[in-house]
Amino acid sequence: MGGDHRTVATWNVNSIKSRVGLVVEWLRRTPVDVLCLQETKVEDKDFPYAPFEALGYRCEVFGQRAYNGVAICARVPLADVWKGFGDPVWDEQKRIIGATVGDVHVINVYVPHGDERGTEKFRYKLNFYRYLIEFLSRRWTPTVPLCLVGDLNVARSDLDVWDPEALRDTIGTMPEERKALEALLDWGLVDAFRHLYPDRRQFTWWDYIGGRIWKDEGMRIDYVLVTPPLLPRLRDVRVDLWPRRRRTPTPSDHAPVIVELDTGP
Repeated sequence: MGGDHRTVATWNVNSIKSRVGLVVEWLRRTPVDVLCLQETKVEDKDFPYAPFEALGYRCEVFGQRAYNGVAICARVPLADVWKGFGDPVWDEQKRIIGATVGDVHVINVYVPHGDERGTEKFRYKLNFYRYLIEFLSRRWTPTVPLCLVGDLNVARSDLDVWDPEALRDTIGTMPEERKALEALLDWGLVDAFRHLYPDRRQFTWWDYIGGRIWKDEGMRIDYVLVTPPLLPRLRDVRVDLWPRRRRTPTPSDHAPVIVELDTGP
């Protein structure tokens, strides 16, 4: 990539052990500067560091066995790396990691999937959003260059699902979930893809069942959110369908989302 801009990608890999070959192949094709992974599903000691290091990436990992887990892999310097909320209750599930890249604070989040309305998992998801906003408020303001990426497990609007009627009031489209995502944006974040492409329909997740990827029957649940100082530096946000369309090895059900930013002063 050119020296005047930087690329950050977010990708729920649905098990890094199962997808490491695909991820490494993708990085060879698309050598982004920073790759934020969700749902790595391995403890830190079991993360496959070596293949990334062979490509010049340093990986910072906050993981747990079989569930959740986040990582940041970068071929540019990472500073001020932090892992978790710093709260033992909320950090029982490994869902957030961050670092500074140049002058930009990069935050990688894996929001809980949730469940049907009224369940414990449903309440946990909404409370996670509330706690995330409190966490942001304690550490930053929207006046600093901040880029929050990840699987946020909410389709923001009907434009972000393939069939609004069929999916109405299902997991990821319930009004309470959408309100929680909007509250995060109201803190001072901008949906970068929608900012650039107000009317474009582009999904990031497709169910394995029924060949959904080939019919483009998906949802947009993976996001790049930026604070206002980054808007003038925003070049592009795109979804790379190539790794999702692989037949072997079995791909993740998500595709990577890439944001391109000017590096700034």
